[in-house]
Amino acid sequence: MDSTNLKEILGYIVENLVDDPSGISIEQVEKDDVITLQLKVAENDMGKVIGRQGRIAKEIRAILKASGAREHKKVLVDILD
Repeated sequence: MDSTNLKEILGYIVENLVDDPSGISIEQVEKDDVITLQLKVAENDMGKVIGRQGRIAKEIRAILKASGAREHKKVLVDILD
């Protein structure tokens, strides 16, 4: 699995959560063994991506962290407003 797959995984998960998939933007920044995925969604979809008490955001991060661990890379997901 390469790092582009991480971006695709995040995109797939978020597309299925939001009302406005056209508002999704994912930037990928790689530095050493750390991959940071910067996620932006439409303002009215922010709550759907974060979830109650941040539960959905935590689960998204856990899935991507596990996917990155296979490549011995640390994966961070930043949800930007």
